[in-house]
Amino acid sequence: MTSRHLRGARGKLAAATVACALSLTACGDGGGGSGSASSGGRERITVAALPLADVAALYLARDHGLFTKEGLDVRIQPVQQSIQALPALKNGQVDVIAGANYVTFLQADEKGTLDTRIVSEGIRVAPHMMDLLVPKDSPVKSAADLKGRTVAVNILNNIQSLTLDAILDARGLGHPVYRQIAFPQMGPALQRHQVDAVHAVEPFDSAIRDQVHARVLLDGGSSPVSSLPISGYLSTGKYTEGHAKAVAAFQRAIRAASKTAAENPDAVRAELLKYTEVTPAQAKSMALPAYATGTDVARLRELTALMSKHGLLKKPLDPATLLVK
Repeated sequence: MTSRHLRGARGKLAAATVACALSLTACGDGGGGSGSASSGGRERITVAALPLADVAALYLARDHGLFTKEGLDVRIQPVQQSIQALPALKNGQVDVIAGANYVTFLQADEKGTLDTRIVSEGIRVAPHMMDLLVPKDSPVKSAADLKGRTVAVNILNNIQSLTLDAILDARGLGHPVYRQIAFPQMGPALQRHQVDAVHAVEPFDSAIRDQVHARVLLDGGSSPVSSLPISGYLSTGKYTEGHAKAVAAFQRAIRAASKTAAENPDAVRAELLKYTEVTPAQAKSMALPAYATGTDVARLRELTALMSKHGLLKKPLDPATLLVK
């Protein structure tokens, strides 16, 4: 398949994903409806998930029968951005968002627009699990050249800009100007020079480097954000309290699958071929995030402290109050 055809296929997938995200019905693994018993007597949980390495544990749990073992019927709905699924979570159309970036949902809780609950941690930052990429012939040669340049992020004022600004601050460097571009469109935007750089996470990071021959300008997983928790499996107080038994079962399955992901990277790489568009070569070589096998409140507090420092939280918020025990 040529790069032009591949970009076209990606565009169609992105359009379909957006449509799925907006309707959240009859997409993904099965039909709509949540919090109900399936035909087999198992409780159904509808999970909105991004096509990222972040959510490998979700697919491992599904494909290794961990959800079935826990008596659950888990239906997965694909979304392009976790923020797209936020209204559906609030309205009960989906029960959990996998790969949900903490920044958006902690902000929503602070503002009172969502009663956020953290069911389980997802991933923490690891080296090169997200990179700042520039065209191979870019005049931007170092991080010092980023001040005032345009950088694409998946969502504005979120985890990508937060972590990149923290890295630049630690080096005494200026900030770029951020532009919101969804992950699947970052490669074409970079190729057309619509932005100076893109901040991409895996598997899009590897795909962009391969397809448009982008080069890595900066490791987005470097100090001081190393090991910072950035996404997880999030729900609402109403759902977690009303379906406590099912949520506990889901939590057990995800943590067991996360342990597999943490201990067996090859299992993750094989799983990525099932739910993302990466090639076998990309799956084999890409850097993976650190999969959390439990919830570390101290690290979550590091995140909320960083958010407060950068103005993304306006008042103190203790993440411990949002955890599903």
